[in-house]
Amino acid sequence: MAGSLNRTRLAALIATVALAGQAHAAGHPPVTAIVDATLFDGTGAAPHVATVILRDGRIAQVGPGLRPPAGATVIQARGKALLPGFFDLHTHWTPGGLPNIAPRIAAAYVAAGVTTVNDFHQPPEAYEPRRRWLATLTTPHVNFTARMSTPGGHGADWADVATTKWVNTPEAARAEVKALLPYRPDAIKAFTDGWRYGSSPDNTSMDYWTLSALADEAHKAGLKVLTHTVTVERGKVAARAKVDVIAHSLQDRELDAEAVDLLKANGTVYVPTLAVYEPVKPGQPEPANRNDPRLQQALRKFGYALHNVKALHDAGVAIAVGTDAGMPGTLHGTATLREMELLVQAGLTPAEALIAGTANSARVMGKLADRGTIEAGKRADLVLVDGTPWTQISDIRKTNRVFIDGAVAFGPGAHPTAADQATAMPAIKVAPLIDDFERPDGRTRLDTLRVDDMDGGSDRTVQVSQVAVRSGADHALLMTARMATKEAPSAGVLLPLSRGSVEPVDARAYKGVRFDVRGDGGAYAVLVNTLGGRWRAPVTAGTEWTTVEVPFESLVRAAGRGGDGAAWTGADLVEVGFSGGRKAGQKLWLQIDNVTFY
Repeated sequence: MAGSLNRTRLAALIATVALAGQAHAAGHPPVTAIVDATLFDGTGAAPHVATVILRDGRIAQVGPGLRPPAGATVIQARGKALLPGFFDLHTHWTPGGLPNIAPRIAAAYVAAGVTTVNDFHQPPEAYEPRRRWLATLTTPHVNFTARMSTPGGHGADWADVATTKWVNTPEAARAEVKALLPYRPDAIKAFTDGWRYGSSPDNTSMDYWTLSALADEAHKAGLKVLTHTVTVERGKVAARAKVDVIAHSLQDRELDAEAVDLLKANGTVYVPTLAVYEPVKPGQPEPANRNDPRLQQALRKFGYALHNVKALHDAGVAIAVGTDAGMPGTLHGTATLREMELLVQAGLTPAEALIAGTANSARVMGKLADRGTIEAGKRADLVLVDGTPWTQISDIRKTNRVFIDGAVAFGPGAHPTAADQATAMPAIKVAPLIDDFERPDGRTRLDTLRVDDMDGGSDRTVQVSQVAVRSGADHALLMTARMATKEAPSAGVLLPLSRGSVEPVDARAYKGVRFDVRGDGGAYAVLVNTLGGRWRAPVTAGTEWTTVEVPFESLVRAAGRGGDGAAWTGADLVEVGFSGGRKAGQKLWLQIDNVTFY
């Protein structure tokens, strides 16, 4: 929360989020009248001229010739198009994308008229602090989507079980859905298809019985299930399991009649994420060699993707909009607009593409009673554009104003918040004791959840970290691992300094990190992750306990570990960790205790 916001205002903002979803931080204007706009209202009605009255974040009235109430803010919109705010049901708010930090990502979506998104990237531990952060920003409404995969599956090939749940039986799927509920996820994403597009070894796939149990348990909790499914045969499995959304293109071949019939019969919605698969994306240079085998493969798969979305649409399967934005070349905000253009390229009419990006997307997320069309009583999430995008889809890029919860979030009359200009949440103070491994619930003394940090890929180092007896009633963390067969395998554990590693910690009051350690006699490293990247220092540990102090000034930046390359400040720490590597197939063990700042 920005420094100018006191605790009372913070509590009020959080209460607003809990009661009515994420409200625009600037609040609602008393009354706004958008006069004589041409409405594409998302209901299927033909575009028509009308005035829309906004009050208290809602659409109060819609109709031709309405007179603005006394004192209303009047926006003359003759010749402009007014549409429901757009949705993007598949995004990743990752520091590896562009833009790469939450305030900039939010701004990119708002500028594009995207007012509701699903974020597939965050670990459940991050939901609560990110919701607090979003409450201070000018942002679309963000649904946090929990991730579930199989051991060795996509999504489990780089994340630990605190980030992506690993399940491979119906019993495990049901148990992990229940374990997610205290975090209040808005939906669940299941990685069900291990096909790696013919460009790398396949991951594992989720069987029908596990996926069916996952979907059933999620539906009991009122949660929608979206899947990473990219092949026709796995699409049939997803439909039979009654998932709500296939959130990628089925692209290994053209759909057969059985696949089309299964998706239609089971009410599965299709979100093709064409934008991420477009072989040559807008702004990219033309390939030097059009005959390159990888390019030819990408073009062939994209052709299947375009064909299959049209085939499903023609069969009556609902099409919605998602992009996989945050992945390489797939930019937040503009990719959503490109997705609707690509739906038209696939054969949908511009009006059908707009319905996909508004009412259809709202419906599949269970939000149509609240938003997705321009009707009295609904949330005032709207986009005003110059042009007629129902006849020329590219006109969706001509954004004039965007309204979120009735407030102008982009365009004339918008008022950015102080937090919009920041790059992170404000740093918080931290107590010196990070963890002594004595809490019975398995959390650190900072009330955070430890994270395993082994290498990534289809073949991963097998690691177990658990609290074990040190002596008597004293406990310590024991990490054991068997190295994967690869170059530079590694194992590690991270101790987040704040919940979900979202709020940075100001550790300038301390000189470094102190801890007790013993191990197998090999080399290890102590890690300090910051918003600017990862820092490390070497540590050796034999079988006898010893106490080690690592001054911050001895840390060296680790190469290739993200961040913005900024110099060490001590004011933006997010995690302290320990790691080690051995030769392929070898084993490692390490025990640590009493991790503190000193």
